[in-house]
Amino acid sequence: MRKTIAIVTGGGDCPGLNAVIRGVVRTAIGRHDWRVIGIEDGFEGLIGKPRWRELTLASVRGILQRGGTILGTSNRGNPFSFPVQHEGRTEMVDISSQVVDNFRGLGADVLIAVGGDGTLKIAQSLYQLGLPVVGVPKTIDNDLRATDITFGYQTAVAIVTEALDRLHSTAESHQRAMVVEVMGRDAGWIAIESGIAGSADVILIPEIPYDIKRICQAVEKRRNSGSRFSIIVVAEGAAAIDGQKVEQQQAENNFGVARLGGIGHLVADQLTTCLDMETRVVILGHLQRGGTPTPFDRILASRFGVRAVELIAAEKFGRMVALKGQQVTDVAISQAVAQLNRVDPEGELVLTAEALGISFGR
Repeated sequence: MRKTIAIVTGGGDCPGLNAVIRGVVRTAIGRHDWRVIGIEDGFEGLIGKPRWRELTLASVRGILQRGGTILGTSNRGNPFSFPVQHEGRTEMVDISSQVVDNFRGLGADVLIAVGGDGTLKIAQSLYQLGLPVVGVPKTIDNDLRATDITFGYQTAVAIVTEALDRLHSTAESHQRAMVVEVMGRDAGWIAIESGIAGSADVILIPEIPYDIKRICQAVEKRRNSGSRFSIIVVAEGAAAIDGQKVEQQQAENNFGVARLGGIGHLVADQLTTCLDMETRVVILGHLQRGGTPTPFDRILASRFGVRAVELIAAEKFGRMVALKGQQVTDVAISQAVAQLNRVDPEGELVLTAEALGISFGR
């Protein structure tokens, strides 16, 4: 029986999404002679009038090296909590039945959902409503425990590391403390790995609450030893031992999810106060998401796309592809979203950084 596969990319964009799409299309058409359609702009493409396109071999030609996603994406299209205007105010409404009806109206047999924790939780809920679903993990934060690594993460680490390399020369020339704010809401993987690779002097991550006095001591120790500059890498979700995460926008004003940002400026101001030292802040922001994926991410994303189609052929739904060691396997989506993958404060990676003289402000 000829199947029709629908694929959706949800949440924030990242390098490697197009490689997954390409892997799905080439495998589904070339190996199984199935039809593939792409849902546009995340789950929003299944709300209201469906937005979709036919995906052919010609559609995916030349996209392996492109960042982002040719289908578009959104992190605001949760059909189980969708903003609807009612009598002058915004209410969050469950319109998941509309998504299910639209999906079936397209004649699709299976949905491949490519995304991070939020997207996969939506996929799991749709699966519980009876939709055949296969998940593909995507997040630059690398915070899904059920897979050893997610595609997009290695590219983000490479981008941040290159930025740190470039900042060293200007920091040293002006004898400044450079505070670099990177992504990482709940997990500090980008900060710690890029910080080690980029020779940072201080790394602040969500898993280890920091003491600003300890950071000042670390920077002052460097100055006393003749190093008149410092590089401080701060994950956006880091917080002081007596503080909270710094929010740019509160949850109630941003579809139920607080937008983080500003911790870099807070740390810089505190350093200026305690050290009387010139500081500068660099917020890398969405630079970490963009650009060409590394070879590792291209290959991993391609493997994930192929495996997702193989799961459909085996009729193994409610599953997510995952990398375990050197092998791509699969796990239940429910298991994948049950627990975040976070940096172990006493793990080998943190201990390695501390042995190298890097401070975590503790």
